[in-house]
Amino acid sequence: MSKIRAIITAVEGYLPKDVIDNEMLSRMVDTSDEWIMSRIGIKTRHILKGDKGPSDMAKIVVDNILQKKNISPDEIDLIICCTVTPDMPFPATANIIADKCNIRKGFGFDINAGCSGFIYGITTGTKYIESGFCKKVLVIGAEKMTAIVNYEDRTTCPIFGDGAAGVLLEASEDSPYGVIDEVLHADGVGVKHLHQVAGGSCHPATIETVMNRQHFIYQEGPAVFKWAVTKMADVTEELLEKNNMKKSDIDFLLPHQANLRIIKATGERLELKDEQILINIDRCGNTTSATIPMLLYENQDKFKKGDNLILTSFGAGFTWGSVLVKWAL
Repeated sequence: MSKIRAIITAVEGYLPKDVIDNEMLSRMVDTSDEWIMSRIGIKTRHILKGDKGPSDMAKIVVDNILQKKNISPDEIDLIICCTVTPDMPFPATANIIADKCNIRKGFGFDINAGCSGFIYGITTGTKYIESGFCKKVLVIGAEKMTAIVNYEDRTTCPIFGDGAAGVLLEASEDSPYGVIDEVLHADGVGVKHLHQVAGGSCHPATIETVMNRQHFIYQEGPAVFKWAVTKMADVTEELLEKNNMKKSDIDFLLPHQANLRIIKATGERLELKDEQILINIDRCGNTTSATIPMLLYENQDKFKKGDNLILTSFGAGFTWGSVLVKWAL
């Protein structure tokens, strides 16, 4: 019996033109370039200004994918938007993107898995294809993180930036390429360490929640760091063992871009060379669900057909996971 596999056939990304560098941040909050670079590794981050949202950035990504592949919007079966900063609480940002891109014959929904959103999203899209239910799936990570950043909090405001990136997954029979396997985990113990208190149904917006700055990111950095620095490597080793692979079988590691120290620690534990560990945190900051597809977009010319790519992330929830992709382009 033939096996249907989901293959990445196109990848695109978009970063807003406006940028905040560390010198600009140092005039807004008590911080410095040296402090940010030594602790996080970020030099600049892109900012989406005005009343635009993730759907506006995602529209550019989707339109470019459709144009590149010469695909009609009517051919898209499913669009998944991975985000923690939706345009609005409802409807799903995926539906807003579909409307802006004239996708009328498919369906869509959002996934909120923190910074692991794209890992969860590409896994979900893959399962829809493997089941035979869909043939063409768009998986987009799109975030306007600056909308929920407190620029008076020196511990979090240097970390996050805005951006969008995504892939087109297409069905292929008996191909050796594509999304090969994945391992996903979650543990709710992390809720207290990384969250946004207000804006949901438990704490809807009031004068008090706004005055108390409860609509911004709350993060206990040391606790998150401790989990992330071990879990991304743990889950990658679990994925390799599951597929009878060795660390030396990895061609490129595409880790979530949260902290340069976490990225380097993960790469060292997997015994990878510097050139195998893909990084853009210095230029983009942490764009949450968009970091991994942005790495795919920016580095696609480095990949050879058949390369083993490991996509791995850790995020709020806590959520974490790794996906094995055999590059098809």
